[in-house]
Amino acid sequence: MGRQRSAPSVIREARTPVFGTNHAYDRSVITTHTFGPTTWADVVDPTADELDALDAQYGLGDRTFDEARRRSARPTLQRFDDHAYMVAFSGSLAEIDMYLGDGWFITVRRHDEHGREWNSGTVLERITRLAGHGSGDLPSGMVMAMVIEELVDGYFDSTDALEDQLEAIEDHIFSDAPETERHVQAELFEVRRELLKLRRAVVPLRDVISALLRKEVQWVDGEALVVLRDTFDKLLRAVDIVDELRELVGNAVDAHLAVMSNQMNAVMKQLTAWGSIVFGATLIAGIYGMNFRHMPELDWRVGYPMALGMMALMSFVLFRVFRRRDWL
Repeated sequence: MGRQRSAPSVIREARTPVFGTNHAYDRSVITTHTFGPTTWADVVDPTADELDALDAQYGLGDRTFDEARRRSARPTLQRFDDHAYMVAFSGSLAEIDMYLGDGWFITVRRHDEHGREWNSGTVLERITRLAGHGSGDLPSGMVMAMVIEELVDGYFDSTDALEDQLEAIEDHIFSDAPETERHVQAELFEVRRELLKLRRAVVPLRDVISALLRKEVQWVDGEALVVLRDTFDKLLRAVDIVDELRELVGNAVDAHLAVMSNQMNAVMKQLTAWGSIVFGATLIAGIYGMNFRHMPELDWRVGYPMALGMMALMSFVLFRVFRRRDWL
């Protein structure tokens, strides 16, 4: 890391994607963009040899890109004498490893197991427009600040999608649609799991941006700090939204349990009502079914129709009582 670094030779051509046999997204592409004195190298699914070549090209140590070879669990910032290393996540939770130095900026990103990756096209257009409106010279810290801002903007897309999903689940909870309880519970816990993953990516980024705002990285200054202050405000709003959604998920779970409890109470009331109605008729039938010798009603000509009438009358009265109390 202490070697003298010469002006980097820019890789002008993107490598042709090479599809391997391990998985469908085993491909590597390196593209570079030059903004005056700053070169941005965007690396997708790099091989070990390509990372070693970047080490040599930018005069870095042999183990500089070790972090890019493994996945990180949370955003982090590390400072070295000749560069800074930062990890952040996109709204789709794709990991982006960023290396910042004097006049150069490197992003290393990979496809996840679902074949998704962070698309740098939007922020590249913004940086290009900004460079075109000015002198065309952008410091490396400004490029990194705009990349971080684009990542934070992506969090709002994710929270909007999760909010829409949560609203749809709430509609299912309070509707009469034949949604199974297990299906609704699975959807609720899926949203909760996604919010937890997003929170792990969003909350630690506050400390990272705070360190940048404290000028702990020498290449981040001037207009880059202005961009990062706005980004920090956006990040705080994103954290608040994530926490609010987590609270709403908890409320939705409680509401679902309450609806299930009410449904069960309604079923129990119906079963109790019908059981009481049947019990009245069963009581009369049981009394006259004891077959004692001295039961005067057994010798009556109208005994049998009277017993049936009593059963029907008691059942009708109980039915009307339970219906009036909204048990049936």
